[in-house]
Amino acid sequence: MIEISDAERGSFDKDGFLIVDRLIDSTIVPDLHQAFTDLFRGKFETGVRPDEVNWQEATGDPALSRQICNGWKANRDIAHVVLDQSIGAAIAKLAGWPGVRLMIDNVIWKPPATKSLSFHQDSAYLSWFTPSDLLTCWIALDDTHADGGTIEFVRGSHRWRLSEPEGEFHAPDDYRKPMQAAAARESVEPEIVYVEVRAGGGSFHHGWTWHGSGANRSPNPRRSLVLHAMRSDVEYVPENFGQGIGPIYSRYKRLGDNQLDENYFPILWREDGYRTPQIDDYLSGHD
Repeated sequence: MIEISDAERGSFDKDGFLIVDRLIDSTIVPDLHQAFTDLFRGKFETGVRPDEVNWQEATGDPALSRQICNGWKANRDIAHVVLDQSIGAAIAKLAGWPGVRLMIDNVIWKPPATKSLSFHQDSAYLSWFTPSDLLTCWIALDDTHADGGTIEFVRGSHRWRLSEPEGEFHAPDDYRKPMQAAAARESVEPEIVYVEVRAGGGSFHHGWTWHGSGANRSPNPRRSLVLHAMRSDVEYVPENFGQGIGPIYSRYKRLGDNQLDENYFPILWREDGYRTPQIDDYLSGHD
């Protein structure tokens, strides 16, 4: 169980992020490493292809970070983490939400010498659902260091004025440029904090917190599993589908209403004790 104290929630509210020494048991990290290897080789345990496969071993650019979205649908070791009830409960406490629903996961692998990922705000891409609040849990699967391309946060930046997405996301020439432009508009000097934790640790961050990661200049890989969560009571905003959701996630909209289908956006935890019933069967292999 992940216990979030009142002091930690206060720190999260103030800084826009919270760094945690332990989010998952380190004994499962080797299984997750194998899951990453399988996914990027195109081996999908469940027979279901992830929603976005942005890198594969035979064709991917070795200079770019490897990324897959919704690996939980293809691999149950990934699913056991991103569908975890205690992570959902921790997110709900930090956000002050009545319940938590999985929006998407990211499986990210940055081998040595891979390039940066641009600073951005997650919520800038999320006008397709309402309330459009977002909170992210970032889990390190390798020991992380400043020179290893770990995630970086800008303290207090979730309180800045909202910015439109800009620039190249993968391998930009200057990965901090969008954030520095936003800081200049705020007339502040950004305070950058590196997440340096052992494998199994990680962080939580607010949807409007500026974050990104530099090139991996170390001799070691940097693998991370990322859970993007939204409130359990969100609804689609169909008129905004062209503003970020695109052809992939809009296809899950049901006919006749704007409710999000729990088969694709499962509820991890709710204050009344509810949790999407199909999760346990899926995790046990009875799907």
